[in-house]
Amino acid sequence: MSLYRSSLPQMSDRHFMTDGGLETTLVFHDGIELPHFAAFDLLRDRAGREHLRGYYRRYLDLARQHRLGFVLEAPTWRANPDWAGRIGYDYVALAQANRDAIALMSELRAEFDDPQSPVVISGNIGPRGDGYRPDLQMGPAVAEDYHSPQIAVFADSDADLVSAFTLNTIGEAIGIVNAARAHRMPVVISFTVETDGRLPTGDSLGDAIQRTDEATDGYCAYYMINCAHPRHFEGALADGAPWLQRLRGVRANASMRSHAELDDSTELDVGDPEQLGRDHARLTARMPWLAVFGGCCGTDHRHVDAICRSVGMRAA
Repeated sequence: MSLYRSSLPQMSDRHFMTDGGLETTLVFHDGIELPHFAAFDLLRDRAGREHLRGYYRRYLDLARQHRLGFVLEAPTWRANPDWAGRIGYDYVALAQANRDAIALMSELRAEFDDPQSPVVISGNIGPRGDGYRPDLQMGPAVAEDYHSPQIAVFADSDADLVSAFTLNTIGEAIGIVNAARAHRMPVVISFTVETDGRLPTGDSLGDAIQRTDEATDGYCAYYMINCAHPRHFEGALADGAPWLQRLRGVRANASMRSHAELDDSTELDVGDPEQLGRDHARLTARMPWLAVFGGCCGTDHRHVDAICRSVGMRAA
């Protein structure tokens, strides 16, 4: 059982960092072929594992410099049966890949964890379908069954929590929360939104959070937003709405392009790291309880560093 599982330190009154856009960094900056953005596939050989270690160490070093805690997200966003099956993984191999991912995270925690920069391990979960398109909509029961095997692996590991990113349907979010509760794992849900601040299904962010909480007795530890630029969703953060208190983290895109434009792009739009930092400072001025910051598509250590400097992170 992990030390932090019963009491997540990112729920305290301090800031935590996480990494940037893992997959876009690997593909566009490092020139690695990554079929279907499946970063977990790098775990299958020593060279791939060393490359992942180098990627995470850069951010862990940055967290130490800023004296911040760090949420170490496993490279398992695509490690579910539908996506893994496209590159030849069966259920046995997939379960082993998820175990290997947490084992690598545990090695990194042993190297970097200290009282000033506690390291929390998160078993990262991605949507069954395409995060940009709500083509595959599951009811909560189907989603719970589908995601339970991956969560079961994380529950039997050193992971402190599971975090589901780039979710675009409420049913899948509810199913993941129920699966995490069944396995007694803390869970974080991160929704993605379009340029209008709504989920790709058209649901508002507030409705998505409230309906998920209502269906799961508020079991989710907290919510996040990812894979969107702050200017896409800041208008959706209505002043005074009670559900806003459930938002504790942001992993924003570097680009202000829409999901459709990013999907069609053959070049990486890294945006302006310093401006992205200022955009986050504006968010935290309105929502000072935001506690977890990192990046998503197009971001790298430069963006996360700029965010840390601009937000005025609460360090140890």
